[in-house]
Amino acid sequence: MLFGKRILLVIGGGISAYRSLELIRLLRKRGCTVSTCLTEGGSNFVTPLSVGALAGGKVHQDLFDLTDEAEMGHIELSRAADLVVVAPCTADFMAKIASGFANDLASTLLLATDKPILLAPAMNVRMWNHPSTKRNYATLISDGARFVGPNDGEMACGDFGPGRMSEPEQIAIEIEHILKSGPLKNTHVIVTSGPTHEPIDPIRYIGNRSSGAQGTAIASALSNLGADVTFISGPASVEYPSGVETIKVETAEQMFDAVSNALPAKVAIFAAAVADWKVASEQKKKIK
Repeated sequence: MLFGKRILLVIGGGISAYRSLELIRLLRKRGCTVSTCLTEGGSNFVTPLSVGALAGGKVHQDLFDLTDEAEMGHIELSRAADLVVVAPCTADFMAKIASGFANDLASTLLLATDKPILLAPAMNVRMWNHPSTKRNYATLISDGARFVGPNDGEMACGDFGPGRMSEPEQIAIEIEHILKSGPLKNTHVIVTSGPTHEPIDPIRYIGNRSSGAQGTAIASALSNLGADVTFISGPASVEYPSGVETIKVETAEQMFDAVSNALPAKVAIFAAAVADWKVASEQKKKIK
């Protein structure tokens, strides 16, 4: 969890800006304090009122705000946070911070901060694949910035490919990964949980009665101790643990494959109630 952590969220000028509202909600649900900076472009997609209402505080927009700058507000904003997140991070904004520009509040914050930076790119696939964007990406990586995404998917313009901003939940998990602390920090742990359902036909299956509560509790405890948890669960009746990578499966074979793909791991805890039997041949139609 992120109780007591302070996040500075910069919302860039892309169509994905509306998804940053969900990111704010997720972060506050995890116990974060979220300060926000809305770029001029970002304000074309979301309003300061909606951002401020969800964040529960002032939305910062103007580099030359007399009230803030009398107290060097851009320096305070950039350094009071535990992490600076830019979501969405457009191709233009990547270029600005890679080149060290500081001609608005958002770029000034990135240049003035001494805290970790996480960027969530969002742009057209051709823009993401452009050589100049690739150069800027390499520069920012070498400068110590971290990235989450972009993901493959359909663009607002109809194109398909890499360039979609990562899902808010994925960004929140990456934030937790960066800010985690505890005796198990940087330790990868696999936890299996819940039942498996071995189908007989489209209606019936063989399974064990398991809620998944034990595995969920174990995964949450490990995550709170700083571990990087891969949580692999069958169809459970309890909510999945927050802040961990969750892989949903149904059958024992799917669980085996998911565990194999999650390796290597320092520790594996198998709390799943895997079914004892499966049928030799699953029927594709309901058995009368």
